[in-house]
Amino acid sequence: MLTLFSVLTALPAVLAIHLLEPELVLPAFSALLFVEAAFAASAARLIHSADSPDDITLWDLAGGFTLIGCAAAMFGEPDQAALFLTEQGSSRPASSP
Repeated sequence: MLTLFSVLTALPAVLAIHLLEPELVLPAFSALLFVEAAFAASAARLIHSADSPDDITLWDLAGGFTLIGCAAAMFGEPDQAALFLTEQGSSRPASSP
């Protein structure tokens, strides 16, 4: 489980760093981690496994994804998140001072 958690966290981070502009990496990474947390929580809800305090469960993965996603969102700037959520190719009207 720990290997799965590491791969699902590190692989998107590396891809985001290489494919996106630097100011868009944290908002994109945060959104991706929230989606991964939702999938992990859904899978944990559907798969009922025996709870053992020594094992890492899917609920632990969902919590880890959420925690890291929140940290990435806090370290990012609000204008970066707005830039990530708006269309990049749209023309913007000139703002008056």
